[in-house]
Amino acid sequence: MQALHNLEISTRGQGLYEFTSTISEWVRHQKIQIGLLTVFCRHTSASLLIQENADPTVRQDIKAYFGRLAPENGPYQHNSEGSDDMPAHLRTALTQVHLSIPVANGSLVLGTWQGVYLFEHRVRPHRREVVLHTIGE
Repeated sequence: MQALHNLEISTRGQGLYEFTSTISEWVRHQKIQIGLLTVFCRHTSASLLIQENADPTVRQDIKAYFGRLAPENGPYQHNSEGSDDMPAHLRTALTQVHLSIPVANGSLVLGTWQGVYLFEHRVRPHRREVVLHTIGE
């Protein structure tokens, strides 16, 4: 059995936006007992992470680290969409745009403190599209 769903995530600018409960609920409704969920971000300036969801300082430190790693106003040739555009592409290249999460007993197999996040790399708000695909039985 397979299922496909488009999910829209609205962001308020740079940061990590958890959507674990949304995808967990969607997987439960698919009635797949064992299988795999693929999560795919359809953008080149936003990405996906599985990260700790207990302590918010983890997310703050991740955002700060990527700010140092790919700073705005760097010596980039690509800047037609603003000073945050090329750093956003670099941050996406260093992370990922898809995740694979096992499904067992109708639920996502995540660790106790793991959450699924959209990592918005642009400064202004965006509406991001994430595609969910399950396969299993």
